[in-house]
Amino acid sequence: MKRIHAALVLIFYLAGIPLAAQHSTQVIFGESFRQGATKVTEQSLEIRLDPQNTNYRERIKDLKGNDRYDFLIVAQGPEGDTKITSWQLRLRDLHHAIYDNILRATQETSSDPGNNLGWLNPDGFSPVPIRAQRIIKVDSFYVVVQVKGYHFTPVDSPYLDSMSVEVKFSNTDPRQQK
Repeated sequence: MKRIHAALVLIFYLAGIPLAAQHSTQVIFGESFRQGATKVTEQSLEIRLDPQNTNYRERIKDLKGNDRYDFLIVAQGPEGDTKITSWQLRLRDLHHAIYDNILRATQETSSDPGNNLGWLNPDGFSPVPIRAQRIIKVDSFYVVVQVKGYHFTPVDSPYLDSMSVEVKFSNTDPRQQK
């Protein structure tokens, strides 16, 4: 009887290994079209978005302490409606205002995951899974984004009532730190 019990425990344990692997965080890396030498003051941000706090803005400083980038998170939804279906990350270089978002791999719209790392869309049809860790290299620094949680209201609707996002600005490649 003990052998049968041990065999069943082993089978359930082995069957659980693939499930555990599926729950690990997927990492998706992309590079901006911007490939300069600028580095930033490293920092981490914990951001909570909701219908009362739909947008977020933070100035990012270079290593000399000067304002260099404008980091924004902007609510997205049906045109003419106040409901939120996703959020969009943007990074603007204050010295080169011609580009509205340097987090993108190209300035042209595409469905390539590397060009959509800044789109926080939990609908299940996004080219980037919502729980994926997103690493974007811009100039000589990295922007690391991780959605920590989100909630729909009502639960079966496409409309978000909150999202928690962790954002880190780093001058070292986070993939090398693991």
